[in-house]
Amino acid sequence: MAAFTSNAIHYSSTSSLQHLVPSLEGTLDHSSCWLSMRSQKSTGQRLYQQNMGRRLKIQGAATKQAKTPAEEDWKIKRETLLGKKVRSVEAKEALRLQKENKFVILDVRPEAEFKEAHPQDAINVQIYRLIKEWTAWDIARRAAFAFFGIFAGTEENPEFIKSVEAKLDKNAKIIVACSSGGTMKPSQNLPEGQQSRSLIAAYLLVLNGFTNVYHLEGGLYAWFKEGLPTVSEE
Repeated sequence: MAAFTSNAIHYSSTSSLQHLVPSLEGTLDHSSCWLSMRSQKSTGQRLYQQNMGRRLKIQGAATKQAKTPAEEDWKIKRETLLGKKVRSVEAKEALRLQKENKFVILDVRPEAEFKEAHPQDAINVQIYRLIKEWTAWDIARRAAFAFFGIFAGTEENPEFIKSVEAKLDKNAKIIVACSSGGTMKPSQNLPEGQQSRSLIAAYLLVLNGFTNVYHLEGGLYAWFKEGLPTVSEE
């Protein structure tokens, strides 16, 4: 559950990190002012221009890039999944499809969670990974996670599709699974269902030409609760 909470924050926190950028800008403003006071006017202008250039570079590094497909609005993802006929199946149905119809369960949780427990014969390709880089933007994201007491913040795994393609053919029958599962089914409280890691993964798969993609409703929480075949690597 902790891992899912971490990713839920990943979905919602990215747009709120922009307020961390001005603290970097303030340091630069102070430096430029101090230097200009000790310089002649022409030298001060030159230093100010150079400083502004550095300021813009830092601000650019800490500003989030354009949205990736995984960050697309959930409404658009859901419409695409429904349009591509992605079906949601309950845990027992997923087990039957795995046994009788050669479906593969694709577990998109972090590797550590997969090793703790996963469906028998499932394969693992994590859709999110620990933040690796140390750009200003990545530092800001780490700080945002730390604010919520999470010191292992995650980011989208840029190798997700490539890793899946190395393990599965695009015509493979795939059931995508994560911890909670999410849902495409509308309800009174959630008229458009609820996004999850497995639904994001399913969306990326159909965008990249995978033709037989299913989704595990209720997630692996339901699988484990039902006492279905589970193995551990620890």
